[in-house]
Amino acid sequence: MIPIGAALRSLAFYLAFYLGSFLLALASVPASYMDRRRMVWLAEGWARWHRWCVVNLLGIRVVVQGEVPQGRVLVAGKHESFFEAIDLPNLLNRPVPFAKSELLDIPLWGKVGVAYGMVRVERSEGAKALRAMMQSARAFGQEGRPLVIFPEGTRVPHGECPPLRSGFAGIYKLLNLPVVPMSVDSGRFYHRWIKRKGTITIHFGETIPAGLPREDIEERVRVAINALNREAR
Repeated sequence: MIPIGAALRSLAFYLAFYLGSFLLALASVPASYMDRRRMVWLAEGWARWHRWCVVNLLGIRVVVQGEVPQGRVLVAGKHESFFEAIDLPNLLNRPVPFAKSELLDIPLWGKVGVAYGMVRVERSEGAKALRAMMQSARAFGQEGRPLVIFPEGTRVPHGECPPLRSGFAGIYKLLNLPVVPMSVDSGRFYHRWIKRKGTITIHFGETIPAGLPREDIEERVRVAINALNREAR
């Protein structure tokens, strides 16, 4: 049976968060003709609004552990729910996620994402798309912004520990950046229609140097991003 309290909290969250998202998306229309900083403010404001709704309407606490990475690094994160994807601007200083091209093609919000800064991932477009992706990632890195990738490729239920996608090691090698693993356990509370109270923990692990062999970087990242994956231990 679904707890009535959790159902009511979830309903309040959906109404507030999506209404706020709709209003911010509408605001992106005039903002797109103004200073680019207005679009950046909208993206960061959306993340702050989401965090407010999570904490105050769902009753979920957010705890951050470890040293938050700064500057030119590649953050490799566990992806259990939409929570960590939306919350990135609250965690890092102007992070640049690797994002599927479909997300950047969404009306209104796609423009906000492009203005904020994301690396477009075209999964089936071959070498040309890969070169464009790496050029974009290097340019953002030169600005001193942390790059963020979810190396498992998609959302993974809490407790599961799949192998990393093969493309991660290639990106790591081409960028030649140190990696900071980020583990999360958001799937225990957030990844369901009826969300539950609890504490989401985000843990930044020890920095992994650039230049390691493929087997080493994949194993070290796989273990580190599953540090909070209780059922996988």
